[in-house]
Amino acid sequence: MTANKASDNHTHDQVFDDDIRNIIDNEIKRQQENIILIASENFTSQEVIRTMGSVLTNKYAEGYPGFRYYEGCENMDSVEEIARQRANKLFGSNYCNVQPHSGVNANMAVFLSVLKCGDKILSMNLRDGGHLSHGHKQNFTGKYFEIHTYSLDPDTEMIDYGAIMKQAKIVKPNLIIAGASSYSRTIDFSKFREIADEVGSYFMADTAHIAGLMTSGLHPNSVGVADFTTATTHKTLRGPRGGMIIADKKYGGLIDKSVFPGIQGGPLMHIIAAKAVAYKEALEETFKDYSRRIIENSKTLCQNLKDEGFRIVSGGTDNHLFLVDLTSRGITGIEAADLLASVGLVLNYNVIPYDKLTPTITSGIRIGTPAVTTQGMGTAEMEKIGEYISTALKNMENQSVLSDIKTKVKKLAGEFPVYSNMNA
Repeated sequence: MTANKASDNHTHDQVFDDDIRNIIDNEIKRQQENIILIASENFTSQEVIRTMGSVLTNKYAEGYPGFRYYEGCENMDSVEEIARQRANKLFGSNYCNVQPHSGVNANMAVFLSVLKCGDKILSMNLRDGGHLSHGHKQNFTGKYFEIHTYSLDPDTEMIDYGAIMKQAKIVKPNLIIAGASSYSRTIDFSKFREIADEVGSYFMADTAHIAGLMTSGLHPNSVGVADFTTATTHKTLRGPRGGMIIADKKYGGLIDKSVFPGIQGGPLMHIIAAKAVAYKEALEETFKDYSRRIIENSKTLCQNLKDEGFRIVSGGTDNHLFLVDLTSRGITGIEAADLLASVGLVLNYNVIPYDKLTPTITSGIRIGTPAVTTQGMGTAEMEKIGEYISTALKNMENQSVLSDIKTKVKKLAGEFPVYSNMNA
């Protein structure tokens, strides 16, 4: 019996899942050989990946440091405390919760901490760049709260703060949300604060996309201005997939209870540890230069496509992404995205302000530069990528041209390898 038990343990240790390993190998190859221009994606460091794959995943740690519902959490307490301290230092805050599994969970926790079912939320229209967790009818927000949305100015395609003030005075929302998933311009959080104060509402800033730029001083900081700031850790922060909440410590008790036991059970301690690693990396001086180069690359690529005759929503960009309106080209967003993916240029189709097409087709594409900047690409490479995108979209039926672009894309990607010596 003893021998069999030992054999069982040995067998458990030696199990190899070739099916999954092959898929991981294929994904590594895909990431290495393509140019990733999806604004919400990035490449974590190998230290972040190593930490996510650690034995911390074995431990249940419901609760918070010093107040757990399981024994043996002393190391989990240390991990979470380090993550919280680093996050507060990074964002200049006095309270944060690093347990949310995602940005949507972070938003949900804020809503459930200060709102009741049926309360009013005023947020950006999804069509104009908002996020589904800000009130989409199929999302929990659209089902449990009364959603009102503000639109961008139809002429400038930018936020019209005066119009939002007028709308807020009529709606009298319980919560106003600033933040977007596809808005390329600077958001003035102080103006949203004025609007919220004028109508007596809470103010939440969803900084999922711009958090890394914000901590680098390249976008106005919502911390200390908004009542609540939510963020994801896997976009411009370049960490593991996950969410976080930052607020004044007076809201700490409400937020903590809303996350656990409100919407989540055991925290993902291996992910929280990886978040701590990412926060440490973002505290390095080099991260500010990285963030600066993200915006520099975004502006360069945006201008290149503009010079090639493509219409850019709002005329340009202030951050890590921009939208291309393809209406005049007679191409839908999904057609363009599929075509570009076929030559190794990976981005996503996206609605544009006042889009006449559905979100499953769209009139535009969204382009972002966090991932290529992590690879070390600069403005010279953005010029090449802009040329590849433009040429491909102008020669959609020319297989010879497309084949040539695919070869060039693969060569350029190979010159900037994402990881060294990595396999499944």
